[in-house]
Amino acid sequence: MKELNVGIVGYKFMGKAHSNAWIKAPLFFDLDVKPVMKAACGRHEAPLREFAARWGWQDIETDWKKMVHRDDIDIIDVALPQSLHHDVAIEAAGAGKHVFCEKPLAVSYEQAKEMYEAAEKAGVVHYVNHNYRRCPAVRLAKRLIDEGKIGRIFHWRGAYLQSWIVDPSFPLTWHLRKETAGSGPQGDLNSHSVDLARYLVGEIKTVSCMTKQFIEERPLPDEVAAGTFKAATSGTGKGKVTVEDAAFMLVEFENGALGSFEATRFAPGRKNYNYFEIYGSKGSILFDFERMNELQYFSLDDPEYAQGFRTILATEPVHDYIANWWPPGHIIGYEHEFVHAVVDFLNAIEKNGKIEPDFYDGMKAMQVLDAGLKSAEESRKIAIG
Repeated sequence: MKELNVGIVGYKFMGKAHSNAWIKAPLFFDLDVKPVMKAACGRHEAPLREFAARWGWQDIETDWKKMVHRDDIDIIDVALPQSLHHDVAIEAAGAGKHVFCEKPLAVSYEQAKEMYEAAEKAGVVHYVNHNYRRCPAVRLAKRLIDEGKIGRIFHWRGAYLQSWIVDPSFPLTWHLRKETAGSGPQGDLNSHSVDLARYLVGEIKTVSCMTKQFIEERPLPDEVAAGTFKAATSGTGKGKVTVEDAAFMLVEFENGALGSFEATRFAPGRKNYNYFEIYGSKGSILFDFERMNELQYFSLDDPEYAQGFRTILATEPVHDYIANWWPPGHIIGYEHEFVHAVVDFLNAIEKNGKIEPDFYDGMKAMQVLDAGLKSAEESRKIAIG
């Protein structure tokens, strides 16, 4: 079997999620190519060695440029904060490496465009990990839409709600600083929602947006806690929050549908609530990631006496990816979406093909998100060029 050597840059939350996917993909799916976990890269050697040993990476590097240019690396997995994606991905593509990159693709549309152009010029396979596209229930939603079951789409309603920074004593982590995050939930959370909307409904034509900052200053984090979502200890002094805490967008799609996108980290009780509704001339679809194996579907083709939302449990082998997991009715979880992404990525490389969403999709999402921030700043509707 052909082997492809993987080098991962980043070893925190997403480093773990990605590592698990590289391990599980060849165990559950029949692949023509085997991923080899060759090297892990990070700034701090001691925790990096611990990470590599735990997850099965053969080697470590503390210089990402050195790893990118290693002759024994075929794939670069970018599991870093988004402010670091641009340089690593462009260098990797220029070195002829295929690139598997976390979302959002970059901190701006301009950066994302440069990444897409560099990857295309290099002729490598490039992927941005909007993992929710690979929920079997979301794939079922796509199938129903493509088969015309919903009819002409009128409305998209999306909400991505979290609560992890409601406490004003939560430290000023990198997620809350523009120079390292680019934006707040607009880029972090709405990037997922915009990608799903483009996937299911179509391209976005205009954007009107408002943003809000609820807490202007936070305690400075200590060095250990600075890179985590669970930072609980602070250093001395305070720093300014330089990104929005919440964002709300209204959009018009090119096909005439209207949409709304709500993203916040100030919704107590919502840990990772990723939700959308789609309403059309023949029916409706509802998806709630907290019940990720289910899709709610309403059809006007049903007889009037039997109409109502039905719950479809997307765990039958007829649903995408499921045949490779457990018997019908046995649910899958968050980590499986990453496995599905790795499988599709490896198949794209083997077949000299493409995978979606790729850097083009990441670029288009950033174009919408940037337009939203500009709309909020200038208090006007922005047309997507």
